[in-house]
Amino acid sequence: MQWTFEQGIEFSGSMAEAITESFKLFPSVAAKRLLNHGIGTMKGKDVVIDRQAWYPIESWLAAFDGFASAVGPRALLQIGQNVPKFAAVPPGINDIHGAIAAVNIGYHMNHRKKGKVMFDPGTGQFTPGIGSYGFAPVAGQRKIVSVCENPYPCEFDRGILTTFATKFERLARVGHDDAAPCRRNNGSSCTYVVTW
Repeated sequence: MQWTFEQGIEFSGSMAEAITESFKLFPSVAAKRLLNHGIGTMKGKDVVIDRQAWYPIESWLAAFDGFASAVGPRALLQIGQNVPKFAAVPPGINDIHGAIAAVNIGYHMNHRKKGKVMFDPGTGQFTPGIGSYGFAPVAGQRKIVSVCENPYPCEFDRGILTTFATKFERLARVGHDDAAPCRRNNGSSCTYVVTW
């Protein structure tokens, strides 16, 4: 079963900059995919993304499908690795545990439902509707398991988790648990194992 999300979900324009950053050597690839799905506008030869704008999640996911089919899954990994440079993230993160735990907060901060951002920092409450990024540290080991139940592609999530992990543990590795369900195979989640 493919993961589904609720209607009325939008993503922050700041996240779309991860795509343009990933394709800065081949900007026409990014321009075509983004513009075909109503994300950004052309200014000369550049795609201009309004960081303050919000776009339908359906457009974002369709652009991912286009990148995957045109360039391959490596492009999705690279986009994911660039997301933390542009997306809103909570303050006060100072280690790998805090970083991986904060991915879910950042995820919700960069999405909104019916005009309301899906994480309220004042109350710590999440608005449901887009799934989550899990955080389960393994006691006594340098290991975290993250079950990602969301509509995004496998390699995109691995890229995000890798960037957050290596920011605090340079030698950290993020592996896809191939024995667990997988969204590529119509699962509703993917599981990643972070070690360092």
